[in-house]
Amino acid sequence: MNEMTSLPTGVKAPVMPLRVEDLGLEIVMMRDVLLKTFFRRNLTSLTDTAEALCVTPPIAQDLIDRCRENGLIETLGNRGASQTAELRYQLTETGRARALDALQQSEYYGALPVPLEAYWKQTARQSISDAVITQERLEGSMGHLVLPAGMLDQLGPAVNSGRSVLLYGPPGNGKSSISNGIRDALGDNIYVPQFLEYAGQVISVFDPIVHTLAKVERTESNSLRRSDVEFDKRYVLCRRPSVMTGGELTLDMLDLNFNVTSRTYQAPLQLKASGGVFIVDDLGRQTEPPQALINRWIVPMESSFDILSLQSGQKFMVPFDTLVIFSTNFAPSEMFDGAALRRIYYKIKVDNPNREDFIKVFVKTSRAYKIHPDEEVLTHLLKHRYPEVGNSFANYHAPFLIDQMLSIADYEGRERKMTIDLVDRAWANLFVEE
Repeated sequence: MNEMTSLPTGVKAPVMPLRVEDLGLEIVMMRDVLLKTFFRRNLTSLTDTAEALCVTPPIAQDLIDRCRENGLIETLGNRGASQTAELRYQLTETGRARALDALQQSEYYGALPVPLEAYWKQTARQSISDAVITQERLEGSMGHLVLPAGMLDQLGPAVNSGRSVLLYGPPGNGKSSISNGIRDALGDNIYVPQFLEYAGQVISVFDPIVHTLAKVERTESNSLRRSDVEFDKRYVLCRRPSVMTGGELTLDMLDLNFNVTSRTYQAPLQLKASGGVFIVDDLGRQTEPPQALINRWIVPMESSFDILSLQSGQKFMVPFDTLVIFSTNFAPSEMFDGAALRRIYYKIKVDNPNREDFIKVFVKTSRAYKIHPDEEVLTHLLKHRYPEVGNSFANYHAPFLIDQMLSIADYEGRERKMTIDLVDRAWANLFVEE
């Protein structure tokens, strides 16, 4: 069976290379990757070789033939007795020696990488700035939240601009949930290279933790519904990616990571997030000062490129096509100087809910927990408990109180329902006496 992909609307697929020359790589590199892949995967057929290298069978055949001419691969004969049976191949002693020598220089084998120059062009075809989020889609992704009036009217233009966004305000009011909602509203797909090549070095980009493969429609290979659209299989079709970091974020996580064993590089987080969203949650709680972190982002956010360095010290530019969302509980003026704040284009305050919005949050959360929102309990909170704390509401209060009430009821074998005594016991754990 063949996999037929439902290609994303508005995103132009990377053209499938038809000749070895179209791959954009040095022939020596392609030869060595082929030999190493033959050796590590014990390949013998053209079909398996093409699949392993993520190229068309004619390209794989061309590479095999070049290696045969140089005495690196030999033919074993047909597999099976039929006339359509594939030829079988194996490494010669010279080819095996060359493969081992190449493995000493780099353990990389498998899919041929995409030249960085070609990736620049593909990035332009699927830029995050072209991913229009409609009002309907944004409302749908935020439907589980209770947001202040006008919040979505601020978020929509900010996201569609592709510019940086700062969400700030008191803790526990949904800044992280809003960030996730923005990510979920980006519903289309893009093409992510499995590996990139620059100056003969290989950089791993595709990461199953960051990238979610797009759903594919499977049809029989002889189906009348076969698609005429093909794309470069060195890429994979994924949902627009999202990366979320919190207090663990450090500056070295934004640089290339060299693997001394495989002698290849791992792409930094912002490169993996290309075409998608990079969320820096809990800004101000990292070991790095917020000003240092924002300084690292200033040039990429303004110029749409980032500068990375190889082990040799050689610097080069990569695309920076990422919607950066900063989320913090601290006052922005306490963390950044004026120059940094100017470079963050959208600053949106996510404040504590008012009384009416808190009631909506409480009711919606109750239903999510499959428990009836008892009016008497809610009235008790509003008349007796919240006045004790100056009527300071927060969105996280409702799930906190309801979860604790249910935990107490389960422990004591009581019916899972709200009562005044249960909410008072939960309230005692909500605030800490100084």
